Amino acid sequence: MYCNYCGKVIQDDANLCAYCGKRVGANAARAKLMRPQVGRKIAGVCIGIAEYFDLDVTLVRLLWVLAAIFGGGGVLAYLVAWVVMPSEPEVAQSSAPSAAANTASNP
Repeated sequence: MYCNYCGKVIQDDANLCAYCGKRVGANAARAKLMRPQVGRKIAGVCIGIAEYFDLDVTLVRLLWVLAAIFGGGGVLAYLVAWVVMPSEPEVAQSSAPSAAANTASNP
């Protein structure tokens, strides 16, 4: 399989190109705009927008801070997005015992 962005040969089952870092394949963006559980700094609004539009999260955060400082409406927009965007459902933890717990119980 070839990367659509840089043209290099990549693995057939790869989600990201190892050379340019772009997403390849069918999972180009999330189906819904939501705030993920991992990678949050405050509420997860910036990372949710970054994943939805396939952008770098640092760029989205920087633009949001600049909008808050210079535009004045960035803070209000962040609060509205925090309320409006749904949070990603939590993933259930595995109930399988860990290897350390098994070795500790066996003398």
